[in-house]
Amino acid sequence: MTEPSAPAPAPTDPLEPWPDTVDWRPVSRSLITVELINRAIWVVAILAGLTVGWVLTGHWSWPTGMAVVLVFAAWRSVVTVRAVKAWGYAERDNDLLVRHGLVIRRLSIVPYARMQFVDVTAGPLERAFRLATVQLHTAAAATDAKIPGLPPEEASRLRDRLTALGEDRAEGL
Repeated sequence: MTEPSAPAPAPTDPLEPWPDTVDWRPVSRSLITVELINRAIWVVAILAGLTVGWVLTGHWSWPTGMAVVLVFAAWRSVVTVRAVKAWGYAERDNDLLVRHGLVIRRLSIVPYARMQFVDVTAGPLERAFRLATVQLHTAAAATDAKIPGLPPEEASRLRDRLTALGEDRAEGL
């Protein structure tokens, strides 16, 4: 006589559903470079404005502002590296899982049947590094999900698959 199998253990972390059963895919590490270049452009623009203010007034607060901008940019750069590594997505039979965040972690579960449309975007800097962003839109704005830093081939594949699954499983649309 065989013993009944034990039920699957319940997840211990609400942000890590079904441990060891989800095949998480990371985003491209090139996204780190894109984000850092984007930040550097903004920092240079802000520092240029602060420098003009310092040259025109000579007041001590302008260099202090410059130092604050540099310290903040350095801190955000370290956080950006870790944040990009926290992005992940997983395709399952009936839904797409997207996770991201460091301090405030977020797990979005988007059922294919609830998707209305899928956007693929790539700005000039993303295109230079061969990256794209896939944005899923649902009827409820709170359940929209975005996956940045995908190679264009993967973004196209994911777009086509999500669109096909969304049409296939559409609930009354």
